[in-house]
Amino acid sequence: MSRQELPVVPHTSTCCAPLTDQALTDEAAASLAPGFKALGDPVRLRLLSLIASQAGGEVCVCDLTEAFTLTGPTISHHLKVLREAGLIDCERRGTWVYYWIVPTRLAALSRLLDVATTTGAGR
Repeated sequence: MSRQELPVVPHTSTCCAPLTDQALTDEAAASLAPGFKALGDPVRLRLLSLIASQAGGEVCVCDLTEAFTLTGPTISHHLKVLREAGLIDCERRGTWVYYWIVPTRLAALSRLLDVATTTGAGR
C-alpha cells in the first residue's frame, strides 16, 4: 500500500479516551500495548522522531542509518518493530525503502495519555 492510498480514519472510537475518562477494556489495552512497547526503546523513539520530523513527511532508510552508530541490520530490526506496532509504514522504491508515520495510530496513543484535557494542566 503506498502512502497515498492510506485511508484517513476519523476519531470515533471510545477505546482511545483519556485514562481519566474511563478504564481501558481488555481489547483496547491489547490493541494499544504494542505501540507503547515499541516506543519503550530509546532507539525506536528516536527513529520515530526522525521520521516524523522530516520535511515532506517521509524519509529514506539511508538517511536514518546515517543518524546512528548502529549497524544497518539493527536499524532494520527497530524499524520492523515500529512497523509491526502500526506506528510507521513504508514503501520500497528501487533499492531504497521510504518510511512515514501513521498519524491515526500515534493519535490513538496520544489521546489515551491526554489527561490534561480532563483534569486541568496539572496538580
